[in-house]
Amino acid sequence: MRTLLLMAVGVVAVSLSGPLMAYAVVPPLAIAFWRNALATAVLAPGAVVRRRDELREMRGRRLGLVLLSGLMLAIHFGTWVTSLFLTSVSSATAIVCLQLAWIVLWQMTRGERFGGRVLTGLALAFAGVLVVSGVDFTLSTRALVGDLLALVGGMAAAAYTVIGGHARQHTSTTTYTFVCYGSCAALLAVACLVAGQDLAGYPASQWALLVAVTATAQLMGHSVFNHLLATTSPVYVSLALLLEVPGASLLAALILGQQPPAAALVGLAVMVAGMALVIVSNRTPLPEEAPPA
Repeated sequence: MRTLLLMAVGVVAVSLSGPLMAYAVVPPLAIAFWRNALATAVLAPGAVVRRRDELREMRGRRLGLVLLSGLMLAIHFGTWVTSLFLTSVSSATAIVCLQLAWIVLWQMTRGERFGGRVLTGLALAFAGVLVVSGVDFTLSTRALVGDLLALVGGMAAAAYTVIGGHARQHTSTTTYTFVCYGSCAALLAVACLVAGQDLAGYPASQWALLVAVTATAQLMGHSVFNHLLATTSPVYVSLALLLEVPGASLLAALILGQQPPAAALVGLAVMVAGMALVIVSNRTPLPEEAPPA
């Protein structure tokens, strides 16, 4: 019962991420920056005080892997948050959730073999993307650009997960997360300056929204699913994470009044079904860290 309750809390937390960010009037790259900067500030006391020696010893390949992971996380947040301002929350959330499909494809390039059901699931997932993108293209080129950005965001999230898996073999979770989020925030700050997106000067309501997004998705949702990965089957956790798609769609309808066309909903359903088939059919180890929400 406790596990189911935690899963429900985690799903609601990550589902709030997309609608809340799309509701904001803060520039997208600035949202991505503050999510990671605030999370870094929360993690700082534990990392600096308890892991001081480990932080001092980080150098060479260990540090390089963590910083590379931070770069992938910055690309993920930069593209995905921007996509929320161009396409529907439903489309952006569903497409970015293809990250596990990209991981499977990466494993295939390295000689890993998968059964027919995994390949069928991948085909369904990408067919769903084509349906959703086709519908969005009929609506506007802007929406299609948003879909493409979400696709890149999913690829970057997959790279973050794979690289992070290697980095965490020799680095504690606290130190890894602190340095990764911190480097991600630094890169996003530079991106904001280059893009001319203001990092301050928002009304109080928008600061409250940034804190809410960080507390729900970045800290609560991510932390809950990381805890569940240590106590529950990764298959169940991965399936629960797929509930972010209908959850975000429902919340976007309630908060933003977004109602995707029927054809897009069909594409979303096919996409989620395909990913579910990949998860339950995959015999190789699933990621040991919850993907970024």
